[in-house]
Amino acid sequence: MTQRFTRDELVARLVRAGELEVSGEDPAEAATYFDTEKFRFHGPDGFESDFAGLTDYFASVREAFADRSIRRGIVVAEGDHVACQTWIEGTFVREFTHAPAGPLPPNGGHVVFDLLNIFRFDDRGRLVEEWVRTDNRALLRQLGAGDS
Repeated sequence: MTQRFTRDELVARLVRAGELEVSGEDPAEAATYFDTEKFRFHGPDGFESDFAGLTDYFASVREAFADRSIRRGIVVAEGDHVACQTWIEGTFVREFTHAPAGPLPPNGGHVVFDLLNIFRFDDRGRLVEEWVRTDNRALLRQLGAGDS
């Protein structure tokens, strides 16, 4: 990769892409932060997806959770990779069709998705790959899935 973006520019692009995915405010702008044809998502428990699948996932988050927010914690950048803590929060008010255990009914609770992410950018500053780790058991407990 020919480094055309500074660390701060890549982090700013990452933050904005996350804000747009969580808010749903401008899908066309959100897409500009990704290589929509080559993007690959590697999630917990072997879950794999492309850009369309990621977009579909965030649409389900926006549908299921009110008062959503996203924030980033510790950020480490090395070349074309950025790693960070991410928290996505909201109130669980409608069915969550993309829960780790399948569709779940709302419980009205405040839910925090506590994530560790690693992102890879291309030389145009677009996201081309993402790895996510999270504690699905803790998430399912917040979603009201009992002793999952």
